[in-house]
Amino acid sequence: MHIETQFSVFLVNKPGVLAVVAGALAKAKVNVSALTLMDSVEHGVLRLVTDNAPGARKVLGKSHDEWAESDVMVMELDNSPGAFARVATILANAHINISYAYCTGGATGGKTTAVFKVADIKKAKRLLAPQAKKKKKKKAAATVRKTPGRRGRK
Repeated sequence: MHIETQFSVFLVNKPGVLAVVAGALAKAKVNVSALTLMDSVEHGVLRLVTDNAPGARKVLGKSHDEWAESDVMVMELDNSPGAFARVATILANAHINISYAYCTGGATGGKTTAVFKVADIKKAKRLLAPQAKKKKKKKAAATVRKTPGRRGRK
């Protein structure tokens, strides 16, 4: 789990506008790791997380005049029933509001990436860090193989 910069890009709701933004990021070799697009009659809001926030910032500064940045919490979840609900419950029990959230599609190994915009990101990170550590320990324990010991000659 980590904190990333999310870009909210305000788009006119017309054909090709999204393609222009996506193309400009691609041309600058900025990879989009997660995105969601909300629409209304007049405009859309593209929210995206990239692998290169300074590069995305530069591209948006040159190619688009209406965008904003915010910090979001990004974490890997199992792509299984209840994984998202467990995180939402932990945050709810601590009275941390989730303003919005979105997930990527399932990736290799049955994982997905979840993006959370929360009211208190530092508190949320402290609460969820033990969950992430438990997962890493479980994963490490599952991947450790015992090698048979050698017997020395006497």
